[in-house]
Amino acid sequence: MSEQTYICSLCPRNCRAERSDDSGRGFCKAGQLPKIARAAPHFWEEPCISGTRGSGTIFFSGCVLSCVFCQNHKISTGGCGKTITVDELVCHIKRLESEGVHNINLVSPTPYIESIIRAFEKYKPEIPIVFNTGGYEKPETIKRLDGIVDIYLPDMKYIRSSLSAKYSGAADYFVYALPALKEMIRQTGKPFFDADGMMKRGTIVRHLILPQNTRNSIEVLDLLDETFGDQILISLMGQYVPLAKAEQYPEINRRITSREYNKVLEHLGELGLDGFAQDLQSAREDYVPEFDISAL
Repeated sequence: MSEQTYICSLCPRNCRAERSDDSGRGFCKAGQLPKIARAAPHFWEEPCISGTRGSGTIFFSGCVLSCVFCQNHKISTGGCGKTITVDELVCHIKRLESEGVHNINLVSPTPYIESIIRAFEKYKPEIPIVFNTGGYEKPETIKRLDGIVDIYLPDMKYIRSSLSAKYSGAADYFVYALPALKEMIRQTGKPFFDADGMMKRGTIVRHLILPQNTRNSIEVLDLLDETFGDQILISLMGQYVPLAKAEQYPEINRRITSREYNKVLEHLGELGLDGFAQDLQSAREDYVPEFDISAL
């Protein structure tokens, strides 16, 4: 990639920040070249993503959000990762595909969309491409991935700006997340599976239940039901563990209770939305991936 400075406006932050190959002055601190912290089969995604052979996850460093409870804070805001070239990214994609994974799963990839597009221009694998995101996206950026991404795996964290500002540093989260989600669904259509139940196309919307925020969860589920219905799958997540800066926010500095979890789960059942629900046993720190850049 050229050494010329790139001025970035890929995400809703619209930093217009200067980015060189390996560093940047924007919110995410990312350079132009991909910075990754892990590229390996991952078995803890939804069953139709992980399957029996794992999802070929590539965890990118840096994030457009600043969630105070982020379980991947070592890479999202902590700077952990290794800068690689576009050709090296292609090599990781080819290696994962050769290992038999069900898909290539790009985790928090938004800061590196330019390099990712270039990588897939060089090599497009025979397995689906998954775009795994916190949901805070510009629709026009998502449009650039039409024909590249097969499966979208976005969060829908909040509707209320007071919550998204407090916990993720993005008061306008929902303003962007909803139209971005509409664009994702426009591209993928309804969920489509192969004979083995593995997802080939479609959109799965994740929602993480936060302590003392069941009303937020119910509002999100209602919105998704009213707006999208059977066009999406829901993944209700009970894996919340108070990590990163959560200790600074007493109301979320604990795991969710069975009562909180069951209240939201019952509402999901009343709506009749199709999808997945984690149980509370998933709320464990040992489910957080190991980020060993020496293995890259």
